[in-house]
Amino acid sequence: RSSYSCCYFVLPCCFFDFHGKYSRRQSKKTQYREYLDFVAQVGSVCGFHVEEDCLRIPSTKRVSFVGKSRTYAAAERARIDQHITQFINGRRSCAVATCDRRVGFNHEDHCGGLCKEAGSEPAEDETETPGTIWMPGFQPREKVEQIRNCASLPRDFVDEVVLNVANLLLNAAPQKSCTDKQGGNMNTWNQGESLSLREVAEHLNKDTLKKLKSEYGGLQTLLKNNHQVFEVLNGRVHIRDWRKEKPPSKTKPEVKRRLSAEAFKTRLCWFFIHHPDGCSLPSEACPYAHGTEELR
Repeated sequence: RSSYSCCYFVLPCCFFDFHGKYSRRQSKKTQYREYLDFVAQVGSVCGFHVEEDCLRIPSTKRVSFVGKSRTYAAAERARIDQHITQFINGRRSCAVATCDRRVGFNHEDHCGGLCKEAGSEPAEDETETPGTIWMPGFQPREKVEQIRNCASLPRDFVDEVVLNVANLLLNAAPQKSCTDKQGGNMNTWNQGESLSLREVAEHLNKDTLKKLKSEYGGLQTLLKNNHQVFEVLNGRVHIRDWRKEKPPSKTKPEVKRRLSAEAFKTRLCWFFIHHPDGCSLPSEACPYAHGTEELR
């Protein structure tokens, strides 16, 4: 829409529509192929002869599109621009999964069909003239994208939530003992109880929940980030028992084995510090440091 003499080259990568992430509509195609077809369709709707090319670059996404010539005469630009407006507004309606009668489109299979081709005139209030906004209400994302995977939360806050949830699981039921047979010992270690994410959330204060709600995945993401302490399976939270973890495979490539060895005891063991029974593993078997003197 820049000008009639405009040409374009595009290398599609991330799956985005005009107003958000691209929603898949055809299971018979791969996500990449379906998105490529969508980008090519945009070029066609905009009145270009769309050519596809594959670049010689070291990337899995190297299919590009080029628009060098138009499918219509310069005198028809206003009509084509109305058609483009219809297309964009139709995609916006699809994005919210509603049928806006003002736009003048039929949506098939819950927006699975394409918007009507050129020929159906847009409603008066949807017609745009040169110089007007193409997508009213569109808000571009911030230049600096906010990290919202709980990784940017204050460490003190995360530690407090982890300790509260762990104590909740440990005190949720009478002590659930597990025999540790390593080295012939018959010591018991409290594994605690498992609770659903909803039950855990109900025991956290409102301020904590409000802070977690602003993060993608919220409480579940925070608990999964703390892999050392918790295991989240089928919506239920468990305290991780490292005795049940599978030992590292001896068939691992040399590089991965070396990296795994280098990461050994670089952090303090949460169980050694906070669990009432200490760590379920002896110091030499635990991947985490039992005390600052063991830190590497």
